[in-house]
Amino acid sequence: MNPEITQADVTVRQFSVQLSATRRGARLARLLATEQLRSWGLPFETAAQVVAELASNAALHGRVAGRDFRLALAATERTLRIEVTDTRSDRLPVSRRPGDDESGRGLILVDALADRWGVSPGPAPRKTVWAEIDLLP
Repeated sequence: MNPEITQADVTVRQFSVQLSATRRGARLARLLATEQLRSWGLPFETAAQVVAELASNAALHGRVAGRDFRLALAATERTLRIEVTDTRSDRLPVSRRPGDDESGRGLILVDALADRWGVSPGPAPRKTVWAEIDLLP
């Protein structure tokens, strides 16, 4: 589904897909995001890497047997917002410094590539990890 919403000269393009919380689902999230951004005529290299990290985290750390994760993209003229929602609200992402631990290093990359990122809770048992990339300087 690829709706466009126009309000007060602001067009918002939206894309959302539910995927299995597996390594295969994470790879598919990156591929689908790349193709969607390409179809919108937006730069996709940086966003694809951010999607890959967030989807991988959802499949690895946010996985609950039998439950999927959701990838959502929303693009305006100025900003691309990437959201990955999983069903483990009890496991919040923590960015670590290199050498601190085996996990959390992917978020260092997200922090470097995205202009902003964070976590939005709920509704229980969900959490959404989001990242925004500015499209205009």
